[in-house]
Amino acid sequence: MIWRELPPTAGLPIRWSDFLPRRGVPSLEEGLARFLDVPSVQIECSGTAALIVALECLKRRSSRRSVVVPAYTCPLVPLAIAHAGLEIRLCDTAPDRFDLDPDALRTACDRDTLCILPTHIGGAVTDLEVVLDVARRTGATIVEDAAQAFGARWHDRPVGTVGDIGFYSLARGKGLTLYEGGALVAADESMRAELSAASRRVVSGRRSAEACRLFQLAGYWLMYNPLGLRVVYGTPLRRALRRGDRVAAIGDEASEPIPLHRVSTLRKRIGAAALLRLGPWLRDSAARGRDRARRIGAIDGLEVITDARGGRGTWPFLMVLFRSAAACEQALGALWQSGLGVTRLFAHDLTGYRFLERIVPRTRVPNARSFAARCLTVSNSPWLTEEDFARVVEALAAAAASVRAESPAVRSR
Repeated sequence: MIWRELPPTAGLPIRWSDFLPRRGVPSLEEGLARFLDVPSVQIECSGTAALIVALECLKRRSSRRSVVVPAYTCPLVPLAIAHAGLEIRLCDTAPDRFDLDPDALRTACDRDTLCILPTHIGGAVTDLEVVLDVARRTGATIVEDAAQAFGARWHDRPVGTVGDIGFYSLARGKGLTLYEGGALVAADESMRAELSAASRRVVSGRRSAEACRLFQLAGYWLMYNPLGLRVVYGTPLRRALRRGDRVAAIGDEASEPIPLHRVSTLRKRIGAAALLRLGPWLRDSAARGRDRARRIGAIDGLEVITDARGGRGTWPFLMVLFRSAAACEQALGALWQSGLGVTRLFAHDLTGYRFLERIVPRTRVPNARSFAARCLTVSNSPWLTEEDFARVVEALAAAAASVRAESPAVRSR
């Protein structure tokens, strides 16, 4: 009987003291602006909402209508693009990576490209060099997707601040959470003013939605621990896997319409209090993640995905890439229901989701498809003990070794 469930990511826990009024704590906007070293930060109700606001802002600036996105990313991204009435253009990823493939990116971008969305995934930093070059050549805006990488840096600059616009997620399980929340930044003062105006146009003041989020944030404080997660995360996970619904097991489902509402002062105040603990939390997580990555990466047949050159990630979990989809499936079979925080990040590349068929073009993206099939994630939570981690490593090594022992003919199928 599994009595404890480890989270799939090293999210910062909320404390009861975060709910109490405190003097001298900067507002969430002020605290985030200092953390990111930017003039200001705009808070939205989710990372997806922040992306929608950014796209609504940009489409008023230009007649261009296509948005270039990596084929391996969160399925909420194409929903946000469709919500804004824009065209999705998929770009394949680099081999064995989540970065945009340079040749595919140059092909995907043209005079109709409104913006490019380079994406930092799982706390790891993507390669921005080619994106900056292509954007300059085509006149496209860079909207940096740092939803999963708040606190990471590229060439000593916070990710999300390198492009023209950057957005972050403050969802549950993230380094900093409001249960659901998002943040927007922009380099240009006029762009910041237009983002604020776009938010006033498209975001409502629905009090019922915000009341629900406050209740959920209180539940997060109560249940975000190995015992509580057994109930709220582990039980639904196993139920979904029993019926063969991996999308639900991972949490890749998406609700429509996408919620767009204001974030209350109270919820922002709770986030501001938690933000005071984030710096040390991220430093500890990164040190722990680098050590665990070294140990997993020493196993023949396994690779831990790390930052692009010049990057310094936050390591909320480890992305482990197998040489074959069969080996990855064997490891998932041994670990997915073990309660040890092993899962997939996304169920498919963007062409593999049924609920996206009407909006995502049928583009050939072999690298992204292969990456999705061969990658699983290992939690970097501090609740994952040394004994737990040893069990995970043993199962990963066994899966990698079993496929190495198969004949080439079997491996090629």
